[in-house]
Amino acid sequence: MNTLKTTFLMALLTVLLVTAGGAFGGEGGMVIAFLFALIMNGISYWFSDKIVLRMYGAKEITQGEAPELHRIVQELALRAKMPMPKLYLIPQEAPNAFATGRDEKHAAVAVTDGILRILDEAELRGVLAHELSHIKNRDILVGTIAATMAGAISMLANMAHWGMIFGGRSSDDREGGHPIVALLMIIIAPLAAMLVQMAISRSREFGADATGAMISGDPLSLANALRKLEQGAQRIPMEANPATAHMFIVNPLTGGGLMTLFSTHPPMQERIRRLEGMSGVRQ
Repeated sequence: MNTLKTTFLMALLTVLLVTAGGAFGGEGGMVIAFLFALIMNGISYWFSDKIVLRMYGAKEITQGEAPELHRIVQELALRAKMPMPKLYLIPQEAPNAFATGRDEKHAAVAVTDGILRILDEAELRGVLAHELSHIKNRDILVGTIAATMAGAISMLANMAHWGMIFGGRSSDDREGGHPIVALLMIIIAPLAAMLVQMAISRSREFGADATGAMISGDPLSLANALRKLEQGAQRIPMEANPATAHMFIVNPLTGGGLMTLFSTHPPMQERIRRLEGMSGVRQ
């Protein structure tokens, strides 16, 4: 179901991109914007692991420095039939974790000091299995493609905006659409693209929860871990960049109401409910 939802949302992004291209300036503008976005996100895809790890001051930890952590991840990686990722420690008390890397052979899992303090071994296994699932499910690739398309749409809107300001096109320009339609697309298309991108991120979190629960064999411990992490994130705010919020197992940024539309994570109670359903727990 999550795969079908992601496929539908990716198709919706494609429709938005084509529609925006036609409204803003025809095929030429769409191709130029898409190529720019593709280059930017391609660089991000190949180097994002190094960028984000450096951004949070993460340090690689060896087996000698953290034998128990390495043992848990090695066991889970074996169960998941995937290579052992590199492990990193983030010097922050806010409890959280994320995975990065372009594929299974170039992957890393980072955990904060705080998450190691508040979770027991079973709960930590659940969290680490969730992060391995992001790698195994190629969520980083999916996120990059979504970012490429959303970035192309935003770039098209910016190009059209400046074109209208400087009179770069007239109302009878045969190559573009109606100027009122273009104006509406300038306002609506980037917002719609961002909402779809956020929805894709939320769908992938549900998928990682489910796959992680199967890898660890203990969905209830992952549910308990998520409950603790949400409380910990509220108690100890994390110094996080909004652009990387989607990478963490729990959203390091806070907000409610309409802000949930712009959240990169599903509602925590729904994530917990699904995991408890996998374990046979009934509320």
